[in-house]
Amino acid sequence: MSTALKEKVGRYGIWSLGLRSEEPGLRAELAEAAAELEQLGFGAVWLGGSSAPRHALPLLAATSRLTVGTSIQSIWDYDADTSAAGFAEVESAHPGRFLLGLGVSHAKLAEQYRRPYSALVAYLDALDAAGVPAGRRVLAALGPKTLELSRARAAGAIPYLVTPEHTAQARQILGEEALLAPEFKVVLETDPDRARALARDSLAMYLALPNYTNSFLRLGFTEDDLHNGGSDRLIDALYAWGDESRIRERITAFHEAGADHVALQVIDATPRNALPRSSWRTLAALLNQRT
Repeated sequence: MSTALKEKVGRYGIWSLGLRSEEPGLRAELAEAAAELEQLGFGAVWLGGSSAPRHALPLLAATSRLTVGTSIQSIWDYDADTSAAGFAEVESAHPGRFLLGLGVSHAKLAEQYRRPYSALVAYLDALDAAGVPAGRRVLAALGPKTLELSRARAAGAIPYLVTPEHTAQARQILGEEALLAPEFKVVLETDPDRARALARDSLAMYLALPNYTNSFLRLGFTEDDLHNGGSDRLIDALYAWGDESRIRERITAFHEAGADHVALQVIDATPRNALPRSSWRTLAALLNQRT
C-alpha cells in the first residue's frame, strides 16, 4: 500500500490555501487550475487551512489522476464522525484519490486545545471505528511522538514548515515504508532583500505559534533566530529562493534527506488565498515537470 501511495502522489505536489476556496465565483477557476496542475505533472495538491474533505471535491471532479489531501484538517474544527462522513462522500465519488491530512492545530487558534496528543489518538480511534482506513490518512507531525503515531496509525506524515534536517530525523522515526511528504516554501525571487522580505511576511504568523518555534529550537536554531521576523539563517533554511539552480537544489535536499514527496508552497506578492498559477508554471518548468 505504501509503495502504491508513494507512486500515486509522485515526487512533487502543490500546497495552496486558495485551492480550498468555497466562493461560488471561483469554482470554475479552481477546476481549471487543478486540471492544469495535473497536466503540469504534479502528483498531488494539498489544501491549506483547516480544510475538510468537501473542499477536495471540485478539484477531484476536474482531474483524473491527481491526489488531493487536506493539509490540514484540524481535529478541533471537525469531529471524527463528521470527518468520517466527509471522507466516505469523497471516496464514493472519487475512489482512492483523497488523503485525509489531520493535525492538532495550535493553542492560540483553537479554544478546545487540551492534551493535543491524547486528543489526536482518540480521534484516530474514532476514525477506525467509523471505517476510515489508516492507509488513507496522514498526520501533520513535527515532534517524535506524533511522527511515531504517523507510522503506527496512518500512512505517514506531512510535516509543515520544516527543513531537510527535520526530514532526515523524521525518516529515521517513520522507517522506510511510511509516506513522508514535507511542505516547503519557494520564493521565485533572486534578489536577497526582496526574497527575504516576502519570506518574513509569510513567516510572521508562524513565529507566534509555539508548536513551530519549539520545532525550530529542536533543530538547533536559537531564540535569537526567532526575533525581528526571523534571522537570515532561519529564513534561508525554511524558504528556497534564488536562481533556478539554487531552488532546485534546495528542493532536492529534501528528497536526499528521505522525503518521498515535497509539497511546494509558492510565496509571492499575491494575496495568500490567491492562485499563483503563473508561478506554478514556472515552478513546474524549473522541476522539469511539464508532461
